[in-house]
Amino acid sequence: MSIGDILTKTLTNMDIVSSITSTVFIILLGFYCRKREIFTDKFGKILSKVVLTVALPALAFNSFMQDINGKTLKEGINVLVWGFLIYIILILISKPLYLRFKGDQQDTLRVLTIFGSTTFFGIPIVGAVFGAKGVMYSSIFNIGYRVFLYSYGYIKMSGLKMESKNLKNMFLNPIVIATFAGLIIWLIQGALPQVAVAGHSVAFLRIDQTAPWLFKPMTYLAGLCSPLAWLAIGTTLGEISFKEAASDKTSWIYSINKVILVPALNIVLLAILTMTHILPVSYISLATIVIMMATPTATVAAAYAISFDKDAVLASNASLLSTVLAVVMTPVWLVILEVINQIGIF
Repeated sequence: MSIGDILTKTLTNMDIVSSITSTVFIILLGFYCRKREIFTDKFGKILSKVVLTVALPALAFNSFMQDINGKTLKEGINVLVWGFLIYIILILISKPLYLRFKGDQQDTLRVLTIFGSTTFFGIPIVGAVFGAKGVMYSSIFNIGYRVFLYSYGYIKMSGLKMESKNLKNMFLNPIVIATFAGLIIWLIQGALPQVAVAGHSVAFLRIDQTAPWLFKPMTYLAGLCSPLAWLAIGTTLGEISFKEAASDKTSWIYSINKVILVPALNIVLLAILTMTHILPVSYISLATIVIMMATPTATVAAAYAISFDKDAVLASNASLLSTVLAVVMTPVWLVILEVINQIGIF
């Protein structure tokens, strides 16, 4: 099958096309409603809080309500390992990447490049396109992200030692609690007390089987994640002057590195690791990781820059430009990933 045939097959796949149009159209709806002042300036922040404290935890927990087998366990371990390795790699290569920049500007560019909005921007897209398995792998992948964001990211931007409040943010926020709760249940479900459901035994904590009255409302909450996150992204874009940000050449350099170079690097390295059987991953894992890494500036990373006066203007411009570029590039990455899938590299 030629590349042209693969592209045609990809672009006529209604699941892929629908996922792309859903993302873009709802973001544009949020942008339109903010520009028309249907949504107030506080509306995006409220939506963000709902997503981060309610919808995303439900989505993360629910994604682990599935059977475990040797293949998925090995895959999950490989994703977890890569979730730590890639941040070490990015810390190392971000230095030469921004060598011509100095001082605070270099520190800010490095931290913003290393840490994207994997939770708020990435997981809703992964969930919409790749379903529960994608969300499960993205939640596992994000463990390394949170460890480095609240340790290396904070220390690099603040110049201070690690503080207890960052340990709290690292481990005691709703998303992390839900992720670890779901992960533990998924891993040890075979050792938990079993109950009979529809003629077969399942762990009593598998609420998708044993407590549908609880799982169903959590499913509704999880379903809010993607549309509310996309509306919030559109609302945020509607509040900022794109013209001012677009005049900043440095922000363009950063945005291209963050949204194009970083995910491309992941594809190359994971292809090598998979073909050499050193750290093999499946297509769904690869696609999940690429979408997570093709995200714009992490809110926490930008907040570090503003809080510690580390070129706050650059951080704001970079955040806007990278978000716009991520919205444009996400459909492109989905098509590229499907082409890779059809070729059969993974």
